[in-house]
Amino acid sequence: MIKYIDKTYDEERALYGSDGVQVINCKFDGPADGESALKESKNIEVDGCYCNLRYPFWHDTNLRITNTEMTDKCRAALWYSENIYISDTKLHGIKALRECKDIEIVNSDIISPEFGWSVSNFKMSDSLAEAEYFMMRSDHLNFDNVKLKGKYSFQYISDCIFTNCNFDTKDAFWHGKNILIKDSIVKGEYLAWYSENLTFENCTIIGTQPLCYCKNLKMINCQMIDADLSFEKSEVDATILNEVISIKNPKSGKIYVPGVKEIIMDDENAKGEIIIKK
Repeated sequence: MIKYIDKTYDEERALYGSDGVQVINCKFDGPADGESALKESKNIEVDGCYCNLRYPFWHDTNLRITNTEMTDKCRAALWYSENIYISDTKLHGIKALRECKDIEIVNSDIISPEFGWSVSNFKMSDSLAEAEYFMMRSDHLNFDNVKLKGKYSFQYISDCIFTNCNFDTKDAFWHGKNILIKDSIVKGEYLAWYSENLTFENCTIIGTQPLCYCKNLKMINCQMIDADLSFEKSEVDATILNEVISIKNPKSGKIYVPGVKEIIMDDENAKGEIIIKK
C-alpha cells in the first residue's frame, strides 16, 4: 500500500481515485478549502487524521477509519460508500452517513443532524450519538450499547435489533417494521406510533402516549414510566411489571399489568383486554 504520513491537503480532490493507500496522521484542512479528498477510492486505511473539509469519503469501497476526527465543517462525510469500518472516531459533521451499506462503527462519538439516512446492514456498538432524524429509512441495523440523544429517531426503519441501549428521543420508531429491542431504556414522547411487528423485551419505556396505532406489538417483562394514554388503537400483547398511569382503547390483544390508574374504553371498536395481575 502507498503511505501518506504527516501530510496536509487542502486542494480539491486531493487523493481522488486512490486504490490501496494508508493515510496516517494527515490533515485535510487549509485555505484552498477543497472538497472530496478521497472520492471514488477503494481499499483505504485512514488513521489518526483530521478532516475539516467537506465530502471526503464519497463512492468509496473497503474503507477503514480509526482514531480520526471529522469536525463540524466536515459535512456529509460518507455517502454512497460500502464495506466501511470506523472505530475510535469523532463524526461531528451534519449528514455524516447516507446511502451506504455494510458498515460497522465501534467506540465512536457522533454529533450529526440527519445521520444515517437510507443505510443498510449497519452495526454500531459502544458508541454515543446525538442527532435529529437519526437513521431514517434504514434497514438491517444491529446496535449494542449505544447511547442516543435526539429527536425523531429510527423513523421508517426495518429489520433491526437493539440491545443494551439507552435512547432519549421523541417520536422514535414511527412506522418501523420488524424490530426487536432488548434490555434497553427508551425515553421520549409518542413512542413507535404506526409501527408493525415491534417487540420490547426487558425494557423500560418512559414518556407520554406511547405505542399507539401499532400492529402486532409485543412487550415482554417491561416497565412503563410516566406512560399515559398508552396503546390507543394498537394490536398488543404485553406483560407490564409496574402500574401504568392510563391505557386507552387498545384495539386487540391482552395487556397484563399489576395496576392501572385509569382505563379509558370509549371506542366501540376497542376490543383489547386489560388484565390486572398482581
